Amino acid sequence: MKYLLLAMRPKQWTKNIFVFAPLVFDVKLGHFTYVMRTVAGFALLCLVSGAVYLLNDLVDVEKDRLHPRKRQRPIAAGKLPLAVARVAVAAILLLGLPLGFLLDPLFGAILLLYLLLQVAYSFLLKNVVIVDVMVIAAGFVLRVASGIPLVDAVRFSPWMYICMGMLALFIGFNKRRHELVLLKEEANAHREILEEYSLALLDQLIGIITAVTLAAYALYTFSAPNVPDNHAMMLTLPFILYAFFRYLYLVQVKGMGGEPEEIVLRDRPLQAAVLLWGATVVLIMYFFGSA
Repeated sequence: MKYLLLAMRPKQWTKNIFVFAPLVFDVKLGHFTYVMRTVAGFALLCLVSGAVYLLNDLVDVEKDRLHPRKRQRPIAAGKLPLAVARVAVAAILLLGLPLGFLLDPLFGAILLLYLLLQVAYSFLLKNVVIVDVMVIAAGFVLRVASGIPLVDAVRFSPWMYICMGMLALFIGFNKRRHELVLLKEEANAHREILEEYSLALLDQLIGIITAVTLAAYALYTFSAPNVPDNHAMMLTLPFILYAFFRYLYLVQVKGMGGEPEEIVLRDRPLQAAVLLWGATVVLIMYFFGSA
């Protein structure tokens, strides 16, 4: 059970926190029912994404054994038998998907779509250059979308989909860059798609995505219909700017970026920027703004 839990990568479940975005930005943090429905949705997303991680490790077990860090994962290291992992995937999905539809039919449909997209990624799309990162970004957008039916959102802005998609592309291309630098000549042996990338291309893509993401978020802060009319949301821009610049510094100077969730969980300045951003958003949306 210990190695099964580790193989489901609980640290990466932090990505599912984006299901709470509609709850926060639709100004419904004070509604107990919506909070509990979102918590339940978060738990189901963690279960299903955990099954997806197991599936990915089953598919990539041989290549993971060539990776300096991924070779330590329970399946690649032989600590979790393949048969046990396969049974766990089936059991989790047979439990999680029906519960998703029971919680809310639309949430269940989005959860199923997320699963199908990840399966397509594991077996096919991860080998299509650029599309591989776009599929990862789509997974983040679906996480945000899954929270909307759970809170009956009426004021949630489509700008958040754009910002979330761009943020995920930013993280995804930075991860590809880290893999290319870390693995060097062995990059293709671990992940075939890395042969299609170069540092020059990735740096250009990262530069474009950074500019587009920051511009999209800036436009959101004063033009989205659900933000306060007094444009106070623009006060959150400095935290976003610092967080992006700090992340680029950690990837390109400190050589981090292989596991984005570890950067967030380990780097104190980045954590401070994210927490200050979140606190400022809540203060503006709930106490100092009139939408």
